[in-house]
Amino acid sequence: MMAVVVFDLDDTLYDELTYVRSGFRAVAQFLQRSWNLPAEPCYQRLVMRLAGGRGSIFDDVLQEFGVYSRKNVRQCLSVYRRHQPEICLFPAAEDCLRWLAPFPLYIVTDGNKLVQHNKIIALGLKERVRHCYITHRYGIKNAKPSPYCFWKICEREQVDPGQVIYVADNPRKDFVGIKPLGFKTVRILQGQYKDLVLEERFEARWRIQSLTGLTPEFLQQVLENEP
Repeated sequence: MMAVVVFDLDDTLYDELTYVRSGFRAVAQFLQRSWNLPAEPCYQRLVMRLAGGRGSIFDDVLQEFGVYSRKNVRQCLSVYRRHQPEICLFPAAEDCLRWLAPFPLYIVTDGNKLVQHNKIIALGLKERVRHCYITHRYGIKNAKPSPYCFWKICEREQVDPGQVIYVADNPRKDFVGIKPLGFKTVRILQGQYKDLVLEERFEARWRIQSLTGLTPEFLQQVLENEP
């Protein structure tokens, strides 16, 4: 019995912060073109503001440089979402995708449809997996923790949930909706959630430190329910 391996995207296959910084570069260049603002200081201010969260980051920086308006904020957000990101896979992800190439591979990821699509293209993943499921294409109600896209994979591969292994990093939403249904769950301890501890129902059945641990031998253990 061969496992169907499904990956999360952000902070699982690549460092999400590199996308954020790439988007900030694009916005800083837009500010320079549009209002002759200095690109590098704009970029640095965006990065500095990131520590306080992304919620109103463009509002704050545009106000700081004296060009704030709701329209300008929307333009910055559009530039951020539409830019072609300069990002790359984790080295361990490159290796993992190579040695797991004989397996049916998929991606299930939440997020803005255009943003996630651009990430997938930039990372060269479309050619390396059978399909990339961007959950928001099917409506917000079908984003994780909904099992909707995982059932679609089962249907496509004609397998039971017990043959599908999901590898992801965020215990708040990645496993709680699919683990009770029999899907196999593997948490990778990296990214912003690596130290997050939640109650058992949110946790994956297995844990690995990096994708170097996702070997064919490990996948066989997971399929056989051996801890």
